[in-house]
Amino acid sequence: MSRPKLHVDSPQPRQVQRADLAPTTGYAIVVDGHFKTEFVDETAAMKAATGLQAKHPMLKIEIYEASSKSKSLVR
Repeated sequence: MSRPKLHVDSPQPRQVQRADLAPTTGYAIVVDGHFKTEFVDETAAMKAATGLQAKHPMLKIEIYEASSKSKSLVR
């Protein structure tokens, strides 16, 4: 009796994101000094950050702007 062959597609190469490196473009959420999610525009980053701040008020959450290399605290 022959066994059916299992065909496994090779996984797509992942884009590795490092939490210790600042993004070069766009915006990112910084939680307690660690870079987390990256965003293309500021409104999406602010919406995600305020939602996270409302859910976890004890965290220090900032928005990082890559073009000016500045952080602004979310309140």
